Amino acid sequence: MTGVIRETRFLISRKPFAINLATVTLEASERDGAYWLNGDCQAVWYRRKNGVTYACLGRLHLWAQWRREKPDLSSPEAMVGNDLDSRYGGDPDGRWDGTGYWGSEVPDVQERHLAVLRPMLAAYPDIPDGYDGWWRF
Repeated sequence: MTGVIRETRFLISRKPFAINLATVTLEASERDGAYWLNGDCQAVWYRRKNGVTYACLGRLHLWAQWRREKPDLSSPEAMVGNDLDSRYGGDPDGRWDGTGYWGSEVPDVQERHLAVLRPMLAAYPDIPDGYDGWWRF
């Protein structure tokens, strides 16, 4: 497992994420001399399908198994640096393609999502304020 890698430039083909470091959580448990890590964070990302670019937001599950080294949980940056995995991608809560929204049916939640997604897509491939990136797994 290669873990998380912080990229200096954006390449949509690498499926990177920008994460809200203030939301990173990670718990470690030790069993049989190995550490198991489990956590998540809020994230945003871009994806492209059939020539259409989407701005997405949601949660990114972070995990690692059978780690022999004691994990560093001292800060969000240290937590992300623990050779974590999230190869299956984020769980989207909302998505915007410039004409249509997919996500919550609750109007207040839609408004909150679109307040991030609309300017995010308009500024493609910039990272929205409050997020740090680009991270890939």
